[in-house]
Amino acid sequence: MSITLTIDGRPVSGRTGETILQVAAENGIRIPTLCHLEGLSGHGSCRLCLVEVAGGGKLLPACVTPIREGMEVITRSERLDRHRRQIIELLLAERNHVCAVCMANGNCELQDLAMEFGVDHLAFPALYPLLPVDSSHARFVLDHNRCILCTRCVRVCAEIEGAHTWDVRNRGIRSLIVVDLDTPWGESTTCTGCGKCVAVCPTGALFEKGRSVGELRQHRPALVALVAGRSTEGA
Repeated sequence: MSITLTIDGRPVSGRTGETILQVAAENGIRIPTLCHLEGLSGHGSCRLCLVEVAGGGKLLPACVTPIREGMEVITRSERLDRHRRQIIELLLAERNHVCAVCMANGNCELQDLAMEFGVDHLAFPALYPLLPVDSSHARFVLDHNRCILCTRCVRVCAEIEGAHTWDVRNRGIRSLIVVDLDTPWGESTTCTGCGKCVAVCPTGALFEKGRSVGELRQHRPALVALVAGRSTEGA
């Protein structure tokens, strides 16, 4: 069933069950995201895709909010930009994001968004937690200091690879990405070594051994091709 709505004053249409983010993308309207990645289920955790909807007082995450008939959506405003800058600052302050010595320097989605929204300093005190680095895997490394808990690795491992190796332990600021039941990555009995988790990581939290700073190159479009291929096989 076709649904008509407006996004940033433009009349657009979508189908029942589609989200604001999906319809915006289909019509060339960019909404910034971090936890979202095409081919994976919506998560709504990073809140960078917040939008304004006429008739509602609170901001809504575009990646998990379904469209409805007559909906009026605003994707860019002073209010939204202020919220997005604060979210980026909080992400940078929560852990240890020193770009100059990060594997993903120049290839980091968090870094790109910070530059886009003019985040050149932090209004919040940096926490600088002492977090571990797991280099026990033969090919890959997990650096908790760079992790933003977007759970892309958790979802791609479960939904695409089907291994269910990754998960999240604890809550709030104490949350950490873990392998199996919190074992070293190199001792995992479920990891297939496919590297999909590394490919979808938006920061330098997951990377391949043997790379120098700034060399990290992700191939995220391959995920979309893989999902499309599987859909064709199942048809």
